[in-house]
Amino acid sequence: MPKIALFQMTSGIDPEANCAAIEQAARAAAGEGAAMLFTPEMSLLLDRNRARGAGHIVSQAQSPFVPRLAALATETGVTIALGSMAVALDNGKNANRSMVFAPGAAEPVTYDKIHMFDVDLASGESWRESNAYEPGREVVTLDDTPVGRLGLAVCYDLRFPALFGALGDRACDCLTVPAAFTRPTGAAHWHVMLRARAIEAQAFVIAAAQVGHHADGRETYGHSLVVDPWGEVLLDMGGEAAGLGYCDIDLARISEVRAQVPALANRREIAKS
Repeated sequence: MPKIALFQMTSGIDPEANCAAIEQAARAAAGEGAAMLFTPEMSLLLDRNRARGAGHIVSQAQSPFVPRLAALATETGVTIALGSMAVALDNGKNANRSMVFAPGAAEPVTYDKIHMFDVDLASGESWRESNAYEPGREVVTLDDTPVGRLGLAVCYDLRFPALFGALGDRACDCLTVPAAFTRPTGAAHWHVMLRARAIEAQAFVIAAAQVGHHADGRETYGHSLVVDPWGEVLLDMGGEAAGLGYCDIDLARISEVRAQVPALANRREIAKS
């Protein structure tokens, strides 16, 4: 029964400080016997001022933090699921990229966020992620992680069931949904959607989140969660403070739920009209 750690962060506009916090968290998680550490979306840089943030965004190959996190995974023996970081692409845009660093691996496995957060909220907040970010196009899963087969998603992806249907078709044991949800949308939808995705995929959902007041002026919802395949919330880190939370993942629970309600086995293709 692997133990996992979730690092609920209040990431700011200084990547060095954010990376140092992740390093401290990974070492602490290793000391508590965690096999895997999950961090939120945009762990290394959360800056709504794109002109200011642009100076910190480089390609994955040029980033000093990628080899640093790879070395950290090897040093601690903890697999690090970096929720995401911004990386520069050749077309002038960026990717919102998740990275999973396994101990001893030279390069991370990556996933680029597919769905762009382009919305105008009733609170007056307006977001246009697609102005700066290129959407990903590939569904990504990893075998042989400490939590079995792991499916990757990021934040706004949560609202698109087709992605999670594809991950369910791949029989993932766990799904990770790192996020930086706003307070209004988080309060309305975060818990119910994460529980729904766990029930639909009959898998654990692990969602490390940003929390609190950030240096760029935004506020995020927090409530990093772990949900089991039956939809039960095993861990809720609340909406006030950054820090580490721990949860044991009983992988035997997956087969119990799938035997009780064989929804994945009974799924049928629906013809499009």
